[in-house]
Amino acid sequence: MSAPDGSPVGAERSIGQLFASATTELSALVHDEIALAKAQLKQDVKRGATSGGAFSLAGAVLVFSLPMLNFALAYGIRTWTHWNLAICFVLSFAANVLVAGLLALIGVVFAKKAKKGRGPQKVAASMKQSANVLGKAKPHPRPELPEDRTPAAIEAVARSSS
Repeated sequence: MSAPDGSPVGAERSIGQLFASATTELSALVHDEIALAKAQLKQDVKRGATSGGAFSLAGAVLVFSLPMLNFALAYGIRTWTHWNLAICFVLSFAANVLVAGLLALIGVVFAKKAKKGRGPQKVAASMKQSANVLGKAKPHPRPELPEDRTPAAIEAVARSSS
């Protein structure tokens, strides 16, 4: 069995080997975070495209059905009220403007939700935090070994470090 850098497990590794291993792992971490950001961005773009397609289809259906709706509404108002036909068509137009305003408001709400998709921002914050932690990392001070390496001195160091 061996460590990721190929050295046998349990063997003492040099500072260079440890640094190379840390660099490789840090590089892998950065690549993984970039891949996560790309996946989240792709998901946000997919949601936005679906939203845009739904808006487009809704608009097309509305445009093609609007003339029939206008005529039916105007003639319906005329039948119920016996008003002048021109006034009935103006009321029909006003109803269409009201419905269009409501649909635009719904579209704005969903567009704001799509804009709030914070996937890449979360990953960027995580990467900044990782870089901050690594930038402030300092090696732990090693306890100085006593000049005499008698069993009593080794035992005293072992007790003081636990």
